[in-house]
Amino acid sequence: MGSSGDLENLRLKIDLLLQISDMEQYPFTKMLLENEFSKLEYEQLIAFLNHLNDSYKSQKEEGFLDYEWLLLHFVGMLNEKLEPIKTLHALKKEGCYPSLVEVLLKIHERNT
Repeated sequence: MGSSGDLENLRLKIDLLLQISDMEQYPFTKMLLENEFSKLEYEQLIAFLNHLNDSYKSQKEEGFLDYEWLLLHFVGMLNEKLEPIKTLHALKKEGCYPSLVEVLLKIHERNT
């Protein structure tokens, strides 16, 4: 069996796991699986989120009050496979980067 057959088998396994697992508890992970993130894309995304979170914490400690630029940076730099606001809600539900995500969602809600 060639690599295309291996890929089809892997896709079937992922599809089956998505159907039987309670993926509603893990919407961010589900998004990554559904959007077929590569290992490199995943690593880049996590590094980006860690950097954004560190920037938020640093600026909060320095007394900054306006974080709108963080939302703009998040939207502009997020992997094109992901929709920014859905991603924020998925991160929130999964409990990832809670302080950062809460601030970004508040800014979004304030501006819509």
